[in-house]
Amino acid sequence: MTGPTRMSWATLPADEEQYRPLYARALGLRFVNPGGVLCFLFFEGAVALAVLLALAELVTWWAVLVLPAAVAVMVKLNDMVAAVVVRSAALVPEQERDRFRRQMEPVVGRARVEWVTHSVPGIVVSTEPAARADDAGAGRHRTAPPS
Repeated sequence: MTGPTRMSWATLPADEEQYRPLYARALGLRFVNPGGVLCFLFFEGAVALAVLLALAELVTWWAVLVLPAAVAVMVKLNDMVAAVVVRSAALVPEQERDRFRRQMEPVVGRARVEWVTHSVPGIVVSTEPAARADDAGAGRHRTAPPS
């Protein structure tokens, strides 16, 4: 390709454009960049699905033409929506973008979890350490210190 390279929002340089799949080039996709396998599924997969549906007599044979065209329209519509989103995001001032980034930072902290005691027959659940037997017996006979 001769001439100046055409560059706009998310387009590829002209020398890289020739390596894109034919489906993406035919639809003129600028923001959505499907690979070869995805383009195969978009077109040949839609044709195969339409043929199978027509052979099963669930749809008429017009679906073999209509279904791939409908998929192509949806892919192009998705590309146009992506263009609008990118352009509107470019209009947001840098200060707003920084504020949004600060608000979206993950917060790491600790939460206090209160222990819930469960009553299970035969099992004692306690959060306090068990008192020794000799301390427990000595504590009963002690008197308060004189004041």
